[in-house]
Amino acid sequence: MKSLYVRMCLIFCSVIIVSSVLGFLATNIFYQKKLKSLNDAKLTEMALQLQQFNESHPDTLDDYLESVASLGYKVYLRNVQGEEWFYGKPFKKMDLKEDDLQWVLNGEVYHGVAEFPSGLFITGFFDNELRNSIGVPLQINDQRYALFLRPDAQIQFGEFRVFIVLLIGITILLCLGFVLITSLHIVRPISRLTMATKSIVKGQYDIKLNTWRRDEIGQLATHFMTMTQELERTNRSRQEFVANVSHEIESPLTSIQGFAHTLKETSLSDEQRNHYLSIIEEESQRLSMLSKQLLTLSMLDYDDNALQMKSINLRSQLRQVIQMMEWKLTDKQLALRLTLPDMTIHGDANMLYQVWVNLISNAIKYTAEGGTVTISAKVEGEHCIISVSDTGEGMTAEELPMIFDRFYKVDRARTRETHSTGLGLSIVQKIIHSHKGSVEVTSELGQGTIFTITLPYL
Repeated sequence: MKSLYVRMCLIFCSVIIVSSVLGFLATNIFYQKKLKSLNDAKLTEMALQLQQFNESHPDTLDDYLESVASLGYKVYLRNVQGEEWFYGKPFKKMDLKEDDLQWVLNGEVYHGVAEFPSGLFITGFFDNELRNSIGVPLQINDQRYALFLRPDAQIQFGEFRVFIVLLIGITILLCLGFVLITSLHIVRPISRLTMATKSIVKGQYDIKLNTWRRDEIGQLATHFMTMTQELERTNRSRQEFVANVSHEIESPLTSIQGFAHTLKETSLSDEQRNHYLSIIEEESQRLSMLSKQLLTLSMLDYDDNALQMKSINLRSQLRQVIQMMEWKLTDKQLALRLTLPDMTIHGDANMLYQVWVNLISNAIKYTAEGGTVTISAKVEGEHCIISVSDTGEGMTAEELPMIFDRFYKVDRARTRETHSTGLGLSIVQKIIHSHKGSVEVTSELGQGTIFTITLPYL
């Protein structure tokens, strides 16, 4: 299997070669279609001027043709008797047909350049063949001649041809060199990404990639680094999740086991026995609540069709939750402010009920006596916005990004008095996201907290 670097080099080199061949073919076609006729006309005019001059100055024929040959032309002269003269370098091929020769001797002009056969890889301009020339008749001292003329490409374009060959050759070599370098420049970060993926497979997340590039590879590296950080965070969260689940289960089980063992003592009074049984009951309820929350999260994580969607009267549902928690509000002497217009949303009634219970119970739990809890709802465009705010203790800016993490507790102390598992807000976020909505939180330490839920509106 070829590496990407070898594959790119082969592709780029093939492109250069194919482009060169196609460029040559295009040049050849242009010469055949456009330049050949122009070249034929130019040589014909020059040959006719030679004819006129030599016929008017027959005594200088040899000298004049020698001077013309020295300027970069090949000249072939032949009379009726078959005698022939060459001026300049000889033609590569003496392949002129006898009929064409007689045509010129009979007083006609031979257009060999225009009639020279075309080919894909032969321009015809540099073919030093006698048939690739211009022939004109000469009449000198009652003697008929046939004069054939064409440029000597070796003399006229010798140095230029070398220059062009060197130019094309050096250009191709430089292109190939730059292809090798640029391909390496493109492939190297991809190779680093490949090595980085292998490191991630081994569980190594401390990866550093160059993200200074602003092209697609730079964006890929940036997104890869973001993905790596998220994977590391997810892996850390998974480990913390396992540790937290173990802790949350171990703590009540230890209590239950310890108090159950204590109950075996026959010397316990009825009051002590009832106290220990109450603790066992509370810890059992705590375990039951934990298992239900874990099952809810698992269902939301892996079953997209778990929701039973239907129309819900939001004001009626929120009032039902508030009535259930009225005794808590009264017990802490909290003021309750409601702004709930009559509106209907589409969702899972049981799941959304859990959302309001979690948010309102948290607002009550973290608000001191005499504080205020505010619940409001409004419609903006195609969305329904529900807000639950309190005047409680609030949170720091460092705590806000983590409050939706599973098992995260703001108070950190895992006291039995709060009966908190740290899963409530995780469940809230998961339920809202499964309803194609969003949940946001703003808080200031000592000033209170505001949770804002946005859901699609019917």
